Amino acid sequence: MFSFDDEKPTITYGYRFSLGNGAEREFKVELDRASLSVVPTPMESYPAWTALTSHQCAGCPLKPEQHPRCPIAANLVEIVDFFKDAASYDKAVVEISSEARNYVKETPLQRGISSLLGIYMVTSGCPVMEKLKPMVAIHLPFATAQETTYRVTSMYLLAQFFIARRGGQPDWSLENLPRVYDDIRMVNRGFVNRLLAAGVQDASINAIILLDTFASYVHYPGADSPLGEIVGQMEALFHAYMPP
Repeated sequence: MFSFDDEKPTITYGYRFSLGNGAEREFKVELDRASLSVVPTPMESYPAWTALTSHQCAGCPLKPEQHPRCPIAANLVEIVDFFKDAASYDKAVVEISSEARNYVKETPLQRGISSLLGIYMVTSGCPVMEKLKPMVAIHLPFATAQETTYRVTSMYLLAQFFIARRGGQPDWSLENLPRVYDDIRMVNRGFVNRLLAAGVQDASINAIILLDTFASYVHYPGADSPLGEIVGQMEALFHAYMPP
């Protein structure tokens, strides 16, 4: 991923949470630079809710014989455990460090957790969520709906360029983008059920629901759809490219 010989083989994101009760915790996310896959930290044992067959997502193509644990769940044990008793709207100061820049935001806890979980959801090896992995190359914490729309449509259209370059049939009209997000929504819903079964409080659960908010309005981008409205607003910004 944009790799140069003198760069480290991994990319690290640091997420430090300072809670209103005085508790602090930093989570380090390490990604392989070439593949953007998370570098896992193996544990001696895993809780039962991480088993692949524990509320396995509808349509999940993985088999327990090859994947005894859900790849996403296996990477989220420490995060879910730390926030298991936290409420969604508890205030937190979230400090995010990366190679390029740092971010600091006072925000409801669910938003900070959502940003952190968003990295793991797409880099842990879930074959459905992998389609969003290219966006991790330019991770943007606390993105607005407009920013997410720009990044998603840009990523998807760049994917179509690569498909066309390899002789495939590109989808320049974005017609199949909703299908991608239909599958992603199934994973989000399945993971919420997995966390509910684990008995965690709502901060981590609502963090997943926040991730699902954008997916819920990705429909064919007609002018009257939420996605279509944002895309329509963006079109005016590209007037310099338009034919006379």
